[in-house]
Amino acid sequence: MAAMLTPELKKGSAEFLILSLLDAEPRHGYELSKLIESRSGGVLSFHVASLYPMLYRMEERGWIVGRWVERAKQRRRRYYSITRQGRKILAVQRQSWQEFVEAIANVSGARYA
Repeated sequence: MAAMLTPELKKGSAEFLILSLLDAEPRHGYELSKLIESRSGGVLSFHVASLYPMLYRMEERGWIVGRWVERAKQRRRRYYSITRQGRKILAVQRQSWQEFVEAIANVSGARYA
């Protein structure tokens, strides 16, 4: 099954996953990476080398905003929050993914609980 997760499919879902996680609360990059990996049961993972450039692009588009947070005895971290524009993009992406999953199910006969 993991063989079906091509780099193209993973890349196409990355922004959607990040916006979905940020919709709940602000998070830093490493936390985003770990949440995606844990919630997908290890099927999806994003390395820092690809994650941070993606976060910077999303910030340039106005979908997210980052701010540096310093805490005692911890490294400085950049926390990202979703913007109003990001929420609009997320709504469109959620609808698109729902339609995609339904279309695949209709063609393949695959059904999920």
